[in-house]
Amino acid sequence: MRTAAVAGMVTAGAAVVSLVHTPGAVADPHASAVAPTAMSTSAPAAFSPDSASSVIVKSPVTGSDAADNGDEAADDSAAETTTDDTATDDAATDDTTTDDGAAADTATQAAQDDAAAQEESAPADKGRGAEYNADGTIVVIDKAEQPKPQPASDEQIDQWINEALDVMKAHGIPGSYDGIKSNLIRESSGDPHTINMWDSNAVKNIPSKGLLQVIDPTFEQYHVEGTSTDIYDPVANIVAACNYAADRYGSMDNVNSAY
Repeated sequence: MRTAAVAGMVTAGAAVVSLVHTPGAVADPHASAVAPTAMSTSAPAAFSPDSASSVIVKSPVTGSDAADNGDEAADDSAAETTTDDTATDDAATDDTTTDDGAAADTATQAAQDDAAAQEESAPADKGRGAEYNADGTIVVIDKAEQPKPQPASDEQIDQWINEALDVMKAHGIPGSYDGIKSNLIRESSGDPHTINMWDSNAVKNIPSKGLLQVIDPTFEQYHVEGTSTDIYDPVANIVAACNYAADRYGSMDNVNSAY
């Protein structure tokens, strides 16, 4: 029995695969006989760069390395975000500090303006010769030290009384020219800036003031709308005093002494 072998060689990379015809196969009568040859299978040679032209490829990144690199990138991103947030917070803090400082300056200026306005609107005590202690209480003096009054002219006194009578009539407050003038001369000698700095009222820190010597609490209680709020104003002082006398005595005409 003739044995024929047909070798088919397939080259795949560096490997050689041999196909051997098994016995019993029918040979092609037209094919040339091929002497059987021992065929061997050799393993592919490992790649080894041996020249400058050889390409060295970077080793592939393993799963754990990729995770580490990802974590580092995430950490870097978080650090950058934290830095940005901190810078933003610092800027916001600076803005808040600036706003607070501006608000404080505005509030301080407003308080100063209010105080100045109050000082301007509050009538200064025009009492002749009056002096006050640091706590605002009047300095009490002996009767002999009381400053002498400086009477207004008769014309001025007449004008003030007549103006006061017009206001009193409008508000239904009784009183006459003579009744007002007699009490006015006795109490202040016609000096609208007289202030009593020696009697019991002065000791209580509520000195009698003005033409008809009215104390502050009485002036505030019996003040008539439309007149000045300055107790030393002649017309306001007369009208408030007559309003008080009408309430307590029926009329200023019924008052003949200190009241």
